[in-house]
Amino acid sequence: MRNIDPEVRRTEAAEIARQQEMQRRPPEGAFALGTAIGIGLVILGIISIARPAFAAIASTLVFGWLFIVAGVAQIIYAFLGRNLSQLVWKLLLGILYLGSGALILSNVLAGVVAITLILGITTFAQGALQVIFAFVMRPIPGWTAILVSGILSIILGILIWSQWPAGSGWLLGVWVGISLLTDGIWAIALSSPSGPRRA
Repeated sequence: MRNIDPEVRRTEAAEIARQQEMQRRPPEGAFALGTAIGIGLVILGIISIARPAFAAIASTLVFGWLFIVAGVAQIIYAFLGRNLSQLVWKLLLGILYLGSGALILSNVLAGVVAITLILGITTFAQGALQVIFAFVMRPIPGWTAILVSGILSIILGILIWSQWPAGSGWLLGVWVGISLLTDGIWAIALSSPSGPRRA
């Protein structure tokens, strides 16, 4: 057998490792897009925290219209379906969505109170999941940013519970701002091109 120079072997091994590393990493455009989205979310979060009342009203209106759109879609889906036995239930679900959206839009303040409680619960749950995910990612670069994001979400969820319903107005706006801010930090951390480090 022909003897291969050890230096050539090391060079080939290094080239194979480099190619495998390049295949595992997303393209550079994905990093740029993720970072841009993260920065945009951070900016929106800062604006929402600075103007919590406007953020609360805007988010409540968005939820109301989402319910209405979902209700219309559900009713259309009910009539398009061929199963007559499920028609009544699909129609009732669509009407429920429509009614919920109409109630939210007709009484935005009451909608703010209800949505604040729901979002407080989901914020706490999201924070707990982010903390778990951060420890699963460790020691990948960016895991500490995700951990901080999760801890902030947990603290905010507890704050909402302790101040609800009296502080629903400003709490919802601050929740929207901090949620956008932490999600932006998370997006920037996950978009880091450094990737996992080799031992």
